[in-house]
Parts: sequence; C-alpha cells; structure tokens
Amino acid sequence: SYSPTQGVRILEYENPNLNGNSKGAVCRFELWDCSGDQKFETCWPALMKDSHGVIIIFNPELPSHLKEIEMWYSCFVQQQPLLNSQCLLVAHHKPGSAGDAENLSLAYPLNKLKLIHSNLEEDPEDVRMELMKYFKSIITLINESREREEMSIIS
Repeated sequence: SYSPTQGVRILEYENPNLNGNSKGAVCRFELWDCSGDQKFETCWPALMKDSHGVIIIFNPELPSHLKEIEMWYSCFVQQQPLLNSQCLLVAHHKPGSAGDAENLSLAYPLNKLKLIHSNLEEDPEDVRMELMKYFKSIITLINESREREEMSIIS
C-alpha cells in the first residue's frame, strides 16, 4: 500500500561531472519531495519558488495516479510556468509487478512530456542514466538563459 511522505523531504546532491561549460565546477541540486498528498498543499508555493524542473513519479498501475499526475502537472509545471522539457515523468513499477510499460498511454498534454519507466530491481543503471540526461538538459537551459541575460545587459 502507498504511504505518502510526511511533509516535505529535501535531498541535496552534488555532481562534478554534469556542468560541461565550466571545468571543475560542481553542480548542486536540491530535490524536494512534496509527498504526493494534497494535505501538504500549503507547502507547495515554497517548493515551487525558483525551481528549474519537476519530476513527477507515479505508479502506472493505479488509475488514480494517472488522474493525479494531470493535477501535479498543472500545478507544478503549467502554473510556474515551466517548459515541458523541464518536466520528467517517471512511471515507477514496483518489484514483482506485471505492469506493461509499452502500453501506457497518457492524455494530452502529458503525452508530450519525457516519460521513463523505472524498476529499481531490474534496471537501476538505466534510471540513473535517464536522470543524468534530464539534469544535464536542465543545466543547459539554465546556462542558455544566463547567457541570454548577460548578453541583454551588455547590449
């Protein structure tokens, strides 16, 4: 059975290998877990402030989750506003589940988002690699935005 995280949990993470533009630069990430429970909705504005990306993790075997990710997308991506490329959907398959990863169909606009399937028992390295690709894309967006801002100041 599903037990939402109590309140908000923060994971701080550093990776020296993701920032292709700066030699020796370390990328620092903060991953905020908002629990998947609407009773913590009052915390959401603080979570969303200055965020650069959203990862929505759901159980594709639960029909209620397929509906809930529409709400999460609307709240955390569209109302920010973030680009679709700044959102990653993770369909997490529990160990031993018989879920069909190939036949998951999502409604518009969720079907336009990057979707990965995770099963940490069978393919943890694949999940890690997909997350690294996602983080690199976020870093690229941030760097491009910073460069545009610097150029507009110079011009």
